Amino acid sequence: MDRQKLCGTNYPVSICFVVVNEFCERFSYYGMRAVLTLYFLNYLHWDKDLSTAVYHAFSSLCYFTPLLGAIIADSWLGKFKTIIYLSIVYVIGHVVKSVGAIPSMGDSSMHIALSMIGLILIALGTGGIKPCVAAFGGDQFDDAHVNERQKFFSIFYMSVNAGSLLSTVITPILRSDVQCFGGDCYALAFGVPAALMIVAIVVFIAGSGLYKMCPSRGNVLLEVCNCIGFAIKNRWKSSNYIPKKKHWLDWAEEKYSKRLIQEIKMVLRVLVLFIPLPMFWALFDQQGSRWTLQATMMNMSFGDYFIIKPDQMQMLNALLILLFVPIFDLIVYPLVGLCRIHVTPLRKMSTGMIFAALAFGLAALVEMNVVKTVVAPAPAGKSLLHAINMAKGNVTVKIPGGSWFPEQIQYLEAGPNYETLLLGESKKELMIQVTFKGNTSECNQTFEEQKAYSLIFYSETTGIQCKLVEDNIEKSEDGNPFLRFLNTQPEAVNVTFGDVTFHVPSGYTMTTNKTVDRGEYPVVGCCLHSGKCSNLNLGLLDFGASYTVILIQESGKIVAHKIENVKANDVHIAWQIPQYILITVGEVMFSITGVEFSYSQAPATMKSVLQAGWLLTVAFGNMIVLIVAEGAGLEQWKEFLLFAILLFGVCIIFSIMSYFYTYVDPDDLDKINLEDLGKEEEDDDDMKKDSHIHLNKMEKSTRL
Repeated sequence: MDRQKLCGTNYPVSICFVVVNEFCERFSYYGMRAVLTLYFLNYLHWDKDLSTAVYHAFSSLCYFTPLLGAIIADSWLGKFKTIIYLSIVYVIGHVVKSVGAIPSMGDSSMHIALSMIGLILIALGTGGIKPCVAAFGGDQFDDAHVNERQKFFSIFYMSVNAGSLLSTVITPILRSDVQCFGGDCYALAFGVPAALMIVAIVVFIAGSGLYKMCPSRGNVLLEVCNCIGFAIKNRWKSSNYIPKKKHWLDWAEEKYSKRLIQEIKMVLRVLVLFIPLPMFWALFDQQGSRWTLQATMMNMSFGDYFIIKPDQMQMLNALLILLFVPIFDLIVYPLVGLCRIHVTPLRKMSTGMIFAALAFGLAALVEMNVVKTVVAPAPAGKSLLHAINMAKGNVTVKIPGGSWFPEQIQYLEAGPNYETLLLGESKKELMIQVTFKGNTSECNQTFEEQKAYSLIFYSETTGIQCKLVEDNIEKSEDGNPFLRFLNTQPEAVNVTFGDVTFHVPSGYTMTTNKTVDRGEYPVVGCCLHSGKCSNLNLGLLDFGASYTVILIQESGKIVAHKIENVKANDVHIAWQIPQYILITVGEVMFSITGVEFSYSQAPATMKSVLQAGWLLTVAFGNMIVLIVAEGAGLEQWKEFLLFAILLFGVCIIFSIMSYFYTYVDPDDLDKINLEDLGKEEEDDDDMKKDSHIHLNKMEKSTRL
């Protein structure tokens, strides 16, 4: 049957449906994953380590399930039906995930349950179709059109990166800029990828009348596993009288063909080289977890031009890949060749590891500067104290047993930093001496360990009064500033920020912290309970800061005085760009080269086995992050440095293994198979003769 071609070329029309399907699927996957870490933090309220661990557990599952998809496609349903059925599972997972992000759908336990079920279904879907879509697209070409098939895979790869690039830009905007259910709209951010996946299914089915359907040929991976298992089992069961084999796989000869055994030997030579590779992926896949968390603690404003979202920084990788692949192929590698430097694929991969390790070295350096604006939490047996002076004059604060607050605190000012109080127990009452205009007053306050407080001093006719308020010293997970109000007026005040309203009771009462969007706030509505309104000028509320706004009366109207409790993020997010450049250079040299190398070093029938092995390195790499995130308990910059050192060490091991590896010319693979097969047949004749002799001996010994 003649297939329809594109505009008189040798490209079948059916590949258009495959490429559009892949674009939509990748948009769906990367768009959902881009906001996943912040969803765990801000919506499910998990801590950073648990969020990172679950993120990488999900990523790991996405690279284990391709094995299941390959088995289903090759042994049962075929590629077309496997793609359709698992895509439906994929959509159901997205829908369940989106429903779990709706606050009215049950309590937190229900949200967690729906989220986990959704992620498992998504992992089954995306992983299950991963080995099928590209292969199905390749099946559309006739055997004579090899060049067209190769160009198709380039277009296919571009569609993957285009989907990734657009989704990591768009879904964070949907999450943050669209507000629903009183906060960030995670339901929409997950719902749009679900819609794109539905489009992917519709497009794929629409081309069903044009597809070239190749029948299932049996699963090579299962055959390889069975052969290896049989060889191991047969080796241990065999008698010592049987002659030893040249290779342990030769023990499978009585059931499997010599050609298959020889091909498995070639594959195993490459798979042994894969053993150190998971460490690269352990670093690479942290762009969506640890690096995104780092971005939330940085200044994300590019002047008056735009503000980037922390989860949008991941788009740099997809963008740089599109730029670097042609640059390396057309410029870098040819220039290196002109310098008479012999760059083998394995040397490229080793160099890629070094670049990835350097990227994490830079990430550690950036993190060391980022955390300078973070208030370190109080350890056990201690608490933090910040003083705010509302008395109309300078005050001196003394706490017996320590030299805290050595300098006077001026009116409408706070101490420069949090002071660490030594409690020595879980809860303790401390006496605080406050001197104001020569008079010393005492107040007793109870402090709990590992908490932070603000101590407010204000004057009344009876003298200086003290009020203790618990503080939130953590920076917001999405990078926006925290804001709270202290009302000095005798009546309540309402302060409105768009959809956010602060109800501030009277009598030196402090509101709880709320996050507001970063920006300039020259005009903020403020109304007394009596109905009198005025505008407040709050100025710039910057990324990562925590502000206390004191409402006082001057010249008959309410004015605001702003105190910065936690400093704003002063490291710009642009400092992440160098580490993204290095990790992307590492990906170009490691990942793309690795796929090409593994494919060139195995027979045509074993390509799928090596593809499975390559995907498993990604899965195990994510498991490494899961273990470190939950078990190491290191400061973040130290964790980054640990990963960099580990990858350097793995790079040395991989380089040594590469040194002893002998490359195979792909054109000679079949030739080698045939030659070895002929030699083994000759050896087999000799072996049969030896076997008869040994069997006779065994029979004699049995009779005796």
